[in-house]
Amino acid sequence: MSSKDVQAIEQANASGRAPIVFVHGLWLLAGSWTPWAAHAEAAGYAPVPLTWPDEPETVREARAKPEVFARKSVGAVADHLAELIGRLERRPALVGHNFGGVLVQILAGRGLSAATVAIGPEPFRGVLTLPLSSLRASMPVLGSPFNRRRAVPLTFPQFRYAFANAVSEEEARELYDTFAVPASGVPLFQQAGANLNPRTDLRVDTRNPDRGPLLILAGEKDTSIPWALAHAAHRRQKRNAGVTEITEMPGRGHSLVIDSGWKDVADAALAFVRRHVPAGPAGPAETGP
Repeated sequence: MSSKDVQAIEQANASGRAPIVFVHGLWLLAGSWTPWAAHAEAAGYAPVPLTWPDEPETVREARAKPEVFARKSVGAVADHLAELIGRLERRPALVGHNFGGVLVQILAGRGLSAATVAIGPEPFRGVLTLPLSSLRASMPVLGSPFNRRRAVPLTFPQFRYAFANAVSEEEARELYDTFAVPASGVPLFQQAGANLNPRTDLRVDTRNPDRGPLLILAGEKDTSIPWALAHAAHRRQKRNAGVTEITEMPGRGHSLVIDSGWKDVADAALAFVRRHVPAGPAGPAETGP
């Protein structure tokens, strides 16, 4: 558990405000949520950007020590996040992107979320669609079986295709230089075999009545998680009796949470959270994760 995690949780508990937990995915750090955290705080919420196990604090440190990312599985990260969320005195809203988007769905399926926003979420077991663009975006990892045990960085052309295809070349380069870090190869290999492995970490309890409201946000031009994948996840989640919605963000790619249009996405996420989770003091049904 990082000191930043502890500090964010303690501040959220002391504030009495509804917490919003932010969960990043592969090739980014928790610091990528900094503008979102400030935006959520201004809206009256207590932001809690959480780290993955052993995550470095800075991009420079992450690039200097890529080995810390190796061998991190979806299950280990989900359990780590669940433990941290358990320290919150109020059930949080969850917002996640990329593999963070599937992690927040896993956690919501465990009944840990008051409302969930999954942004460009990686697919879970039962989502059978496999667009060619998604396969191409994952090839920097899946292209070699040895990458399962490694931390894998993206080259700029790979990042440009998988994340930043919907922004200018100049902005894509700035995003790469500012945010991109190596990532564990394990989650993508787990994902590749998820529909063949009934015990996979990538299982989501879509029927849990305590799942809470869920919104999936998809970028229109996302090559990593195109509409077909997001829509397939939505169809599975619609089995739940709770509120389940999907929204397409026009003209946006997979970098939609970090690029110059991030605020439009944050506003859409906050509008959904606000409908279901008041920012002020908790009522009796809202306490406890």
